[in-house]
Amino acid sequence: MDWRIKGVIQGSLAKVPGGMALNDALQRAAGGRRDESRHIDIKFEADWLVQLRVLNELGFRVQGRDLLEIGTGWLPVFPLCFALAGARRCHTFDLHRHLNPAVVPGALRELERHLPAIASAAGEELAAVRERWQRLVAVGDGAQTLQAAGVQYHAPADAGATGLPDASIALVFSNSVLEHVSTPVLLPLMRESARVLQSDGLSLHSVNCGDHYAYFDRSITPINYLRYTDAEWRKWNNDLLYQNRLRPIDFTEAARAAGMEVVLDWHVPRAELMAGFDQIPIAPEFRHYPVEQLCCTSVTFAARPLAVAPA
Repeated sequence: MDWRIKGVIQGSLAKVPGGMALNDALQRAAGGRRDESRHIDIKFEADWLVQLRVLNELGFRVQGRDLLEIGTGWLPVFPLCFALAGARRCHTFDLHRHLNPAVVPGALRELERHLPAIASAAGEELAAVRERWQRLVAVGDGAQTLQAAGVQYHAPADAGATGLPDASIALVFSNSVLEHVSTPVLLPLMRESARVLQSDGLSLHSVNCGDHYAYFDRSITPINYLRYTDAEWRKWNNDLLYQNRLRPIDFTEAARAAGMEVVLDWHVPRAELMAGFDQIPIAPEFRHYPVEQLCCTSVTFAARPLAVAPA
């Protein structure tokens, strides 16, 4: 599909009553969520396991701790996995109400085949992880299953104003969410994260900062959207697939500006984009960035409160 057609369709849906619900239905019927089993496998293997490995490398354990997720989405894969790994509670915030609790039991059953990987990655006995899973599966009702897992769903809600007590959260995390946050909202979001984090807490985020339209139109590059000025991009940006076009350094600088110390900044420029960069037109708004920042399409970063950050 030509990306501009998708942009027009989503832009139109964003402006009509019930458009978001219709877009959700289209995603389930013909989009990336039509094979829910595969969708969960990808979220688990390519996303949750990666974040848990990062946590292990940073010496952080989730067992018995309270977590906060920014951006729940349609399936609570991360909160359920963390619950199975031994986390005590997970507050998950979404600006719009996407999660239908009725899908929770099915998602939990899909995770059964991943129990050995969860146990291994979390440093837990498989028997303990399976016992947690069996206890949750036995609940049956989706809303009650979330409650039993310690998952508290806040939506519609603002993760930049959680209302949670100061220093009450051990881990703030997100996955493929911050690229959809408007620029003026990013710093307050990081400040709220810093406020609720405990002194030994951690903020961990994986960001997909490439042009999402490139997933639907293979004729464009993952940085195609950088060729447009802000005024031009407003024509194609929309509330259903809002993309802020920020580069990796913008996210880490926001964490620093919020009073945190960045302890992990993992981003790698894509070789094929670097090789052909001279042929890619770049809008004036992005020409002050180093080439390697422009050619990165993902970043994973972690930050701690300054008081406990390593030198």
